[in-house]
Amino acid sequence: MDQAPTTADRNQGQPKVNEITLDHPWEWLGKGWKDLTAAPKLSLAYGSVFMLLSYLLTLGLVYEGLFFIIPPLAAGFFLVAPLLGIGLYQISASLERGEKVQFVSVVEAWRRNEVHLSALAVVVVLVALAWMLVALLVFALFYDQPIPTWENFIPEVFLSGNSPVFLFSGILAGALIAGFTFSISVVSTPMLMDRQVDVLTAMQTSMRAVRVNWQAMILWASLIVMFVGVGIITFYIGLIVCMPLIGHATWHAYRDLVPDEGTGPIG
Repeated sequence: MDQAPTTADRNQGQPKVNEITLDHPWEWLGKGWKDLTAAPKLSLAYGSVFMLLSYLLTLGLVYEGLFFIIPPLAAGFFLVAPLLGIGLYQISASLERGEKVQFVSVVEAWRRNEVHLSALAVVVVLVALAWMLVALLVFALFYDQPIPTWENFIPEVFLSGNSPVFLFSGILAGALIAGFTFSISVVSTPMLMDRQVDVLTAMQTSMRAVRVNWQAMILWASLIVMFVGVGIITFYIGLIVCMPLIGHATWHAYRDLVPDEGTGPIG
């Protein structure tokens, strides 16, 4: 069923945004799974890279005694994930057009709109760094217990209930930063890969898509957190499947939210 563009978003020179229902996020997951099974080698290879990098980063932090950075870093992963999925968007785009999925085309996906994708990357990385600083500041200000060992860190800090102000402050700060990042990037990253638009137009379109469809997009954000969370709590093994699934589904989210018409070239 086609979605009707909203009348409020029919501004001249601005991409239109479709109104969707709560059924759509589930449909995106179904389409994402279909893409994953249609191109399993590249998709699972992509997920395996996520798993290996996560292992290396975690082991490095534990070895250096910086294990307390792991939880905010894991949360920060959600902030940069839309950018990291660009190769998966390209796989889905190729499958959608009936083209042969090739590794070369995945690598070159970034080059189609290199300047503006790089600008978005700078914005997202700055937000992720801001989150890390806020998380460390909240820990320093509100965690009033002795710092536990690596073995007891998660139970003592997050499950014991000894520092409710710390947990509330951390969750609130994380939710605000994550919500902002989600709103500017959920549509903008695949849009910049797919079309010759500038980064501001892409971010504005993404924010309008979230605002117009806030209920469906809250559901979509919750599903992303759930699947990536499963990937993390399974000692990263689940990322092999969960990351490609969410990446492919994100492409279909973009295609449903932003119709083809109404977008002009840069400049």
